[in-house]
Amino acid sequence: MTTVQSLIDAMQRIAPLEYAEAWDKVGLQVGSPSRPLDGPALLTIDLTERVLDEAIDRHARAIVAYHPPIFEPLNRVTDRTPRQRIILGAAEAGIAIYSPHTALDAAPGGVTDWLCEGLSGGQGRVEGDCRALTPHGARDAEQEVKIVTFVPYPDAEKVRNALASAGAGIIGAYRVCSFGVTGTGTFLAGEGAKPTVGAPGRLEEVSELRLEMVCSKRALPLAIDTLRKFHPYEEPAFDVYELVPKPLRGAGTGRRLTLDRPATMRELAQRLRSFLDRARIKVALVGEDRPIATLGVVPGSGGDLAALARREGCDAFITGEMTHHAVLGALHAGMSVLLAGHTNTERGYLPRLAERLRTMLPGVEIVVSTTDRDPLSEV
Repeated sequence: MTTVQSLIDAMQRIAPLEYAEAWDKVGLQVGSPSRPLDGPALLTIDLTERVLDEAIDRHARAIVAYHPPIFEPLNRVTDRTPRQRIILGAAEAGIAIYSPHTALDAAPGGVTDWLCEGLSGGQGRVEGDCRALTPHGARDAEQEVKIVTFVPYPDAEKVRNALASAGAGIIGAYRVCSFGVTGTGTFLAGEGAKPTVGAPGRLEEVSELRLEMVCSKRALPLAIDTLRKFHPYEEPAFDVYELVPKPLRGAGTGRRLTLDRPATMRELAQRLRSFLDRARIKVALVGEDRPIATLGVVPGSGGDLAALARREGCDAFITGEMTHHAVLGALHAGMSVLLAGHTNTERGYLPRLAERLRTMLPGVEIVVSTTDRDPLSEV
């Protein structure tokens, strides 16, 4: 039986929630994962009362709302305010609400990569080199720290196997993973010590193996206790190093796009106008409109990343909206700016998301809202 959890799993494969910004409110916001998904799933950028009415009319059982409808804390859920009425109405109608927001921006093949396609003139792919402005740091739960110890060579296998039995040395599908380098250890045992090698009061030199194994923080206490029990020395020497996350070049906040074919800002504006079906694009130029190749790209409101984009060598910054002073700051730094409207840099991705979900959830009707639209109109 297809349930709301099936939709959650599909969205997690498309846009893992660990990609989301720390401040964001992503994931399932309303509903039960175990509830049957026996009606359509409606995709929208903004969950307004009008969109909720559409979902109810369609007998939808889930809404994927790009922008989280619950962002700031709710003190109560009544029919007093539009935001409360949306949450109350969805709950009363048995409609689950899921929001991917910045996870969908950061994911490979997500909103930001889609926007880069349009800027590069590509058909279904980005024409140029594309990497995250701020790469997502991937953490492997089994490789959070590294234990390093120094063992007499004849005892190395015993200590390695003991650490492995305590949860160290796991890399993907492999177990008992370790690395060893032979060297010379020295020690001077004090009075009352019982050294395994040599005697107190005499400097000893021992051929040892530097043994390294990754480990999770959860398993670390047991691993250290096991190390002490199986190491032949009275006082085993060991270090614990915390490992930093491994950056993913193609996942993370924003993109640094280097075009295969440099283009002027006017050409980029025309590409976006056609790609987004947007009548007006705003451009702020630094000097003459000459062909450029390196762009910073952030959907929605990306002004906070403009300075980073410039430090990364971008000659132009493309986003939905920026404040007046942020635009001036970019120009003063020597970077042109193109603004295409906040939700206009996001909404056009929904049909692609719908196609991906239809492939992953056969039998579930996936529809894009027809009432969701930019709250700002041109007059």
